[in-house]
Amino acid sequence: MTHETLDAAAGLLPAEAIDAIERAATSAHRHEDLFSERAANIRQSAVRDVFDISMRPGLVSLAGGSPYLQSLPLERLAQTAATIIADDGLTALQYGGGQGTEELRAQICEVMAAEGILDAVPENVVITAGSQSAQDVATKVFCNPGDVVLVENPTYVGALNTFEAYQVQVETVEMDDDGLVPELLEAKIAALQTAGKNVKFLYTIPNFNNPSGITLAQDRRQQIVDICRNANILVLEDNPYGLLRFDGEPLAPLRAANPADVIYMGSFSKIFAPGLRIGWALVPEHLQRRYYLASEAVTLCPPTLNQMLVSAYLRDYDWKGQIEIYRGLYAERCHAMLAALEEYMPVGASWTSPEGGFFVWVTLPEGVDTYPLLKKAIDAGVVFIPGAAFSPSDEPSNKLRLAFSAVPPESITEGVRRLAPVLREAITGL
Repeated sequence: MTHETLDAAAGLLPAEAIDAIERAATSAHRHEDLFSERAANIRQSAVRDVFDISMRPGLVSLAGGSPYLQSLPLERLAQTAATIIADDGLTALQYGGGQGTEELRAQICEVMAAEGILDAVPENVVITAGSQSAQDVATKVFCNPGDVVLVENPTYVGALNTFEAYQVQVETVEMDDDGLVPELLEAKIAALQTAGKNVKFLYTIPNFNNPSGITLAQDRRQQIVDICRNANILVLEDNPYGLLRFDGEPLAPLRAANPADVIYMGSFSKIFAPGLRIGWALVPEHLQRRYYLASEAVTLCPPTLNQMLVSAYLRDYDWKGQIEIYRGLYAERCHAMLAALEEYMPVGASWTSPEGGFFVWVTLPEGVDTYPLLKKAIDAGVVFIPGAAFSPSDEPSNKLRLAFSAVPPESITEGVRRLAPVLREAITGL
């Protein structure tokens, strides 16, 4: 029994029959007894499911948070990659050091300096397979099953998947328009510690949070670190979007003034190319060796060719100028989305107004579950990510994420226009 067979039968058989066939086709195999308890917690990402659907022709995808790679100098990059292989292929295609190349680690310190981290040294930088890998290593190093990790509500679905796989207890802390609320964080930590829970770290995306687009206010940043330090809790700062602020200078990361208390994670996925899978962790010196060894045990070494291409890009190209291009592009697209939401959204809907990044977070009235609306939206020719994907809770969510980064302004407007009647029908049906 194949998925194609089931799809063909779907129009002929009742839903109960299809469900029965699917259960029979996926009944327990003897090898399932070999799965670890951890494997039971690994789930398919809802974002990945929708991403696959969004590739269908004719759909306007407001789902995927992808950078607009068309603005990169692709032909020149192709020549650079060819030159690296021709001139240094024996290095580029060979195993490399587990911590990453020294050149790239030094360059990463310069990238972080552009955002306000001025004391980083290459010795404390560990190159990872994107910041997703950096999260995985941190959870492996610090968390036992049953330990607690604190996250913003909502938060990045990839991080939630990592935490679930390591069998940690994920506890949320609410945000307002200025980001994570310090008083609520302090109260949550106190309650958990009083209950005997072992809280290991706070995972936070302070700049243009994925999925909400909210930025942690400057005057709260040190408060958040101080609260965690006083409770002996690490801060895991995920900052892939920080340089993509639409206007003005980037806000200083939490790590800038707190080298001993924050593990800072960065990535070239949003400011260069996600397909290279190159990110990094800036680790406090007293934690660096354990972190590095755990990373090496997973990847052995980050891909040398990819690192050399990133190094060439940072060395020989105007990467800061490219970031300015990105900032202008994403600001224009964000403006188009906010204008379309203002024009088409039904009464009762509200949304965030991000200062950078890729995402807008839409809230519908209580009682609306956005997950069942996804099929109706697809039928209407538009795709979004339901809000439930960004919470550890299994409860329905009245929220949804819209991404504007990879979509031209006119398509954003059309996508919101298609989505509005679906949401209006759900609201009026309450």
